[in-house]
Amino acid sequence: RMASAELFEDPFDPIEYVERLAWRTHGGGTKGGAQGFNPQVNYHDCFQMLRYWRQHILHMFHISCHSSADALWNRICSNVARDALKQLSGRSFPICFSVMIIPLFYMIIPLFHMILPLFHMILPLFHMILPLYFDEFLSGEFTSEAFTNPYRVHDAADIVHKLHLIAQELPYDRFAQVKASIVSKYHAIESELLNEFREAHKNNEAAKMKELASTLSHFKGYQYCIDAFIDESIENSFYNRNEIFSEIINLCAKVHKVILCVFNAPEQVMGKLVAKIFQTKLSEHVNGKLREHRSTDPEKYLQHLHKLYGQTVELSAKLSQYKLASDSNFLNKLTKSIFKNYLQTYIQVEESFLKEKAMLISQRFYDSKNHTKKQLHSGIQDLKAVISDKTSIRFGSSSSPDSNARETYLSQELAINLLQETKMGFGRCKTLSSPSKLPLHASCIFQLLLDFLCQQHIEYAIELGLLAIPPTEPKNEPNIYFLDIVQQTNTVFHLFEKQFADTLLPLVSASPSYSDCLQRKKKIRERMEVQLDTGIDKCLSSVTGWMRHVVRNEQRKSDFSTDQPPQEQYTKACQSLCKYVKKVITAMSGSLDGNNVDAVLKEFGSRFHRLVYEHLQQYSFSSMGGMMAICDVNEYGKCAQLLKIPFVNSLFESLHSLCNLLVVAPENLRQVCSGDQFSNLDRAVLHTFVQLRSDYRSARLAKNFS
Repeated sequence: RMASAELFEDPFDPIEYVERLAWRTHGGGTKGGAQGFNPQVNYHDCFQMLRYWRQHILHMFHISCHSSADALWNRICSNVARDALKQLSGRSFPICFSVMIIPLFYMIIPLFHMILPLFHMILPLFHMILPLYFDEFLSGEFTSEAFTNPYRVHDAADIVHKLHLIAQELPYDRFAQVKASIVSKYHAIESELLNEFREAHKNNEAAKMKELASTLSHFKGYQYCIDAFIDESIENSFYNRNEIFSEIINLCAKVHKVILCVFNAPEQVMGKLVAKIFQTKLSEHVNGKLREHRSTDPEKYLQHLHKLYGQTVELSAKLSQYKLASDSNFLNKLTKSIFKNYLQTYIQVEESFLKEKAMLISQRFYDSKNHTKKQLHSGIQDLKAVISDKTSIRFGSSSSPDSNARETYLSQELAINLLQETKMGFGRCKTLSSPSKLPLHASCIFQLLLDFLCQQHIEYAIELGLLAIPPTEPKNEPNIYFLDIVQQTNTVFHLFEKQFADTLLPLVSASPSYSDCLQRKKKIRERMEVQLDTGIDKCLSSVTGWMRHVVRNEQRKSDFSTDQPPQEQYTKACQSLCKYVKKVITAMSGSLDGNNVDAVLKEFGSRFHRLVYEHLQQYSFSSMGGMMAICDVNEYGKCAQLLKIPFVNSLFESLHSLCNLLVVAPENLRQVCSGDQFSNLDRAVLHTFVQLRSDYRSARLAKNFS
C-alpha cells in the first residue's frame, strides 16, 4: 500500500514520502533502538513494485503518442493521396510512389515545426525517394514534377546535388552512363541557376538572389555565382576616368549592402570585389596615366605617381572599414601589386629628374647674367690669387670678375626654386618609399641639394667674390661688394637650414642617416664660414689700405708743424678719410646682420684706430699743430661712434687723451702724465707720443720719463 499510486495523487514530495515510510516501518520508533530499523528489508518489494508501475505508465504514454501521430499523418495524407491515385492508373509503382510522396513531403516541410514528432517517419521516406529519381536517370526519362516544372528548379537542384554525391561513389564501369547523365543535369541546373542569379541581379531582386545563392552554395560553381555578381556590379559602374577613386568608394558602399543581404560570407565576397576592382579598373587607370609620361616627361610622371599612390593609400584606408578578407595586409598587398614596378625604380627617376631640373634652373640664371661658369680650382688660379694679394700685380679681368659690376652671382630666387623642387622631392620620397628605405632615399635627395645649391652655387659665388676683392694696397677706391655676397649667403643658407630642419630631419630621424646628414651640413657650413671670414678679412685689409692711401696723399706736414692757429675744424685729409669711413660703415651695417655685423665693425674700428695712431706717429707737432691733431682725432672719434662699439669708442678716447700731451705746457707734463686718464696706458706709449712734439729736445721733455 505504501508504494501504490495513491501517494502520487497529489504533487509528489520525496522527503515527505521517505518520512511516511520511516514512520510506518517496524523499528522506526524508539522501541528496539536504531538496530531495529531496517527499511531496505521491509520495503524492498514495495520499491520494486513502484519501479514496474512507472515503466508501465511510460510505455502506455509512448503508445498514445504514436497513435496520435498516426492519426495526424492519415488526416494530412488522405486528400493528397486520393487525388494522386486518380492520376496514376497504368503507371509503375516507383513512379506512383514518387508522385505521391514528393508533393506530400514538400507540403510537410513548411509545417515541420508542427509535426516534429513525425520527423523520424519522414526521413526514411525521403531516403526512399532518391532511388526513385535515380531510376529516372537510369531510364533517361524525366517525368517527375521536380524536373519538368521550371518553378521547381531549387528542388531539382537539391535532388541533383545529392545524386551527384552518390554517383561519385558508384563504379564507373557499371554506371558510366547514369553518372554522365547526372553530371550533365548537374551542370545544366547549375548554369540555369547562374543565369537566374544574373537576371535577379540586373533586376535588383535581393531576396531572389539570396535564395539562388543559398542553393548554389552546394554546387561546385558557387564561385561562378560570386564572380558573376562581382562582374555585374563592376560593369558600367565607372564613367569618369578622373573620378575613379570616388566612384570606387560609392560602388563599394552600394554593393556592400547587397552582399550583406545575399551571401553567407560577406567579408570574403567583399574582399574579392575589391581585389577585382584593384586588379582591373584601378590598375588600368594607374598604368594608363603613368605609361603616358614615363619616358617623355619625368616631372609629370613623378607627379602622377605621387598623386595616384597617395589616393590609392587613402582609398585603402576608407575601404578597411569593411573588414575585407582575413589578412590585415590585404589592401596593402593589392596596392603594392599595382605600384610594385614603379616603386622599385622610383628613386632613380627622382634623382635623375632633380639633377636635370637643378641644372636647368642654374643654367637659366647664369645665362640671364651672361656668365659662363669657370673652373676656379686650379694651380694657376691659386698662384695668381696669391700674387695679386701680396703684390700690386694684376692679371686682368679674364681670370676674375669685373670688380665694378657688383654682381654677386647669388640668387635668392634660384635658391628658392631649388629648395622648392627638393621639397616636393622629399614629399614624394616620404609617400613612395618604404619605411626601411626612406632615410636612404631622403639622404640621396639631400646630397643633390648640397651639390647644386651649396657647392655649385653658393661656394662658387663666394670663390668668385674672393677673386674680385681688391689687393691690400689698392690704387683706386676698392669695391667691397663681397659684403653683399656675405649677406646673400646668410639669407640663402638660412632658407637651406630651415628646410633641413623642417623637411629632412623628420624623414631620417632614428636612423644612421640622421647623424650623417648633420655631419655633411656642418662640414659645408664650416667651409663656407672659413671662406667668408677670409673674404671679410681681405675686404677690411683692402679698405684699410685705401684709407692709408687717402691720408698719406692728402695729409701735409704743414698741417701739424704750423705756428698759425687752425683755420678749419679739421684737416682735408681727415675730412676725406671720415667721408670714406662713414661710407664703409653704412655698407657693412647694410650687408651684415646679427653677431656678424658687431664682430666685423669692431675689427674695422680697431683697424681704423690703429691706422690713425700709426699715421700720427709719422709727424712732428708744433703747439698749433697739436691743436689741429686734437681736432682731427676728435672728428675721427665722432666717426667711430657710428660703429656703436664701446670698445672702439674707448680706443679713440685714449687716443684723444694722448693727443692732449702734444699741447700740454712742458712744466705741467709730468703732472698730466700721472693723471687718471693715463693709468691704463704704458708710460712707453706716453713717451712715444711726447717725442712727437717739436719742442721735445729743446724743452728737455725726456727727463719726465727717466
